[in-house]
Amino acid sequence: MTIQQLLKTAPVTTLLLASFIGLFIMQILTGVDANNPSTEALLKWGANALPFTMNDDPWRLVSSAFLHIGLMHLLFNGFAMYFFGQIAEPMFGSAKFLALFLLAAVGGNLLNSYVTWQSILDGTGQPGLSAGASGGIMGIGAALLIAALFKISINGMILNLKSLIFIMGINLIYGFAVPGIDNAGHIGGAITGLVIALAFAISYRQRLAIDIQNAATQQAQRVHAYQTTYHYGNQDGNQYKSQYNDPLNHSDRYGSSSIDQDVINQSAELDNYDTAMPNVRGNVDNSTATYSASDNSATHRIAEPKEPVKPSFIWQLLPWFTMLLISIGFVWWWQDIHHQLLQVLKAIE
Repeated sequence: MTIQQLLKTAPVTTLLLASFIGLFIMQILTGVDANNPSTEALLKWGANALPFTMNDDPWRLVSSAFLHIGLMHLLFNGFAMYFFGQIAEPMFGSAKFLALFLLAAVGGNLLNSYVTWQSILDGTGQPGLSAGASGGIMGIGAALLIAALFKISINGMILNLKSLIFIMGINLIYGFAVPGIDNAGHIGGAITGLVIALAFAISYRQRLAIDIQNAATQQAQRVHAYQTTYHYGNQDGNQYKSQYNDPLNHSDRYGSSSIDQDVINQSAELDNYDTAMPNVRGNVDNSTATYSASDNSATHRIAEPKEPVKPSFIWQLLPWFTMLLISIGFVWWWQDIHHQLLQVLKAIE
């Protein structure tokens, strides 16, 4: 995918990659070592460090996600962001994707600070610093895992669950095996991404169910757009029977061997009348048909179209509401560690 295509389909991903590279170039131009930056330089450029982040510089929870420790670190995270971002951003939307990345990065840094603080209290650790977009990227990867699990599609394509599990597993194993890797940041980012993605998935499933329901309703309306109901009148044959149905017994009146000449003449005149006046018979037939139609009626009903069901407003806001709750939780978590740190410093003094 070219830069133009990436900018069109995933603009936030493109801007994040540009910010990573741009910040690294600015570091190099100011004299920072490209492969082994010093601790002072990293602190200057916004690395996450417990005494600073949990005291007066909470902004380091975000700034450290754009800072990388060396060229290889930048290339590794840049490739992961490029791979995950071009899939996740069109799926979740640019605004939600950005919020997901930032919250996952903050979650990873908070977990790193918490683990470091607990190790200091236990006497088994010491303050350190961390940087990199790994926490945010792991959050995006975890969100894609949920998307694959819930079979959320993008442009008709469903993600491969096994491939995502494999990639995420390699990152976690690499973090545990190699010293100096912020594995707490990876785990914190992944957990944050999982929680946010669950809200995405639930909202998606609810909207999908409503879309399927609306599609089924529209299909039924197209099939039964015009309905005809027939109401049949009284079919009792007795009321249509002629009073002259019984055969006439002419033998009693005229005799069995002779017919009155007047009767013959009248029959001939009737035959001539039927031949000369065909329209009269047609009118009689139409009159009969009209009579039948008056007794047998047909009612035509046009099926009224139903309004499509709209998804509940709560399902549309669920991802944002979840991210708001997570943000509030992060603020509380930071304040808790902050107060503990102040109490310990006050006791030491």
